[in-house]
Order: sequence, then C-alpha cells, then structure tokens
Amino acid sequence: MDAGDHDAPIAGIAAAIAEPARARMLCRLLDGHARTSTELATVAGVSASTASVHLAKLAERRLVKVLPQGRHRYYSLHDAHVAAALEALTVVAGEPHANFVPNTPERLRVARTCYDHMAGTLAVRLHDRLFALRWLSCDGAGYDITRAGTEGLRDLGVDVEAARASRRRFACGCLDWSERRPHLAGALAAGVLQAMLDRKWIARDLDSRALEMTRAGQRAFRDRFGIAL
Repeated sequence: MDAGDHDAPIAGIAAAIAEPARARMLCRLLDGHARTSTELATVAGVSASTASVHLAKLAERRLVKVLPQGRHRYYSLHDAHVAAALEALTVVAGEPHANFVPNTPERLRVARTCYDHMAGTLAVRLHDRLFALRWLSCDGAGYDITRAGTEGLRDLGVDVEAARASRRRFACGCLDWSERRPHLAGALAAGVLQAMLDRKWIARDLDSRALEMTRAGQRAFRDRFGIAL
C-alpha cells in the first residue's frame, strides 16, 4: 500500500466536513444532543431533501450515526473521536494572533460541552488542578489516574471503573478552542461531567453548548479545588 492509499481516507473525511452546510451540522451536534434531519436542515440553512443528502454523506464517512425512533431519525456525532477532531479543527481555523485573545462568547467560554465532556475556562482550570493535586499523571501517550485521584473522584461520584472498562480512550488532553490549552477528555472526563450534572454543580443550557455553574457548584469548585470564576 503506497502513501496515496493512506491519504485517501483522510481526504474523503476532509471533503465531507469541508462543505459549509455539513460543517454547521457537525458543529451543532458538538453539544452531545441528537437532532432530527429537519432540525439540522434549519441549522444548516438548507432544504429538508438537501439535508438528507448531506447527512447520508456524513453517515457514510462515520462522522454521524443515526438512531431511528418511531417516525423520526435522530442524528448525533459518531463518537468522541469525531468530537475531538472537530474541536481541533476549530482551533486550526482560528485567526492567528501574536498574543492570543479569546473572542468566544462569554457563556460558551466559561463552560460548555464538548460532545460528552466539559470544555471552556472551568474545564481547563479543573484539568490543571487535577494535575496539581496529583490526581492525574501523564505518561506521554495519555493520562492515567493515581490512587489519590481514584479515591478523590470516586468521592465526587465518578464511576472510575466504568470509565476504565470503556472501549474508548480512558483519559487524555483535548486542546480547548477558546482557551488554547488542554482540558480533560476521554471516558474519565465524560464521567466527571456526568457526576457534576448529577450533583447539580452545573446545568445544561437546552439551546446551546453552554453549561452554567450553579451556586452549589461555585461553592464546591472553590472549596474542593480552589477554583473561582
């Protein structure tokens, strides 16, 4: 197999993402919510028939998956790898600055979903704090959790064993597009987000990727991690 054979799948995926309407659909799905083709047609600004063609192309390239339910078909990102690739492309697409100055809307910059884990200023600070507490370690290829981290995250309600048993990557850094620094990604990060939602430290915005820190969350992040926003 020559170099051209290796490059062909990348070129095909890049072409699928490159079409503006399809790119808008994919970015809208970054909040982790599934949507119908009608909803995605509205997001993309195209007709229902055109949206169906676009979604078929995205499904063919394993960028989205579809779940039939009753009379409707719901589309979502295929997996966390797609979400990470989209997040990275958003960073690459940003205009270069000598000194980086975020221009992300404030609500999204503070905290938002990145597929099934948390991104934004809060997530980046939590990422750094978990390393400062020695709850996480880095071996160069990815992240692992220490004994102290296992106990600490279990105490927060994170199902560490389920995250480790997942077929996806356990823990890694994901370059945050608004902060240009890594936040925590992987199965462990998904567990952290779910635990914080369960404890009502943060709440989802129904109409966007934004996450809102509750009063209980403000106290918890300040007292447990020394993080104040």
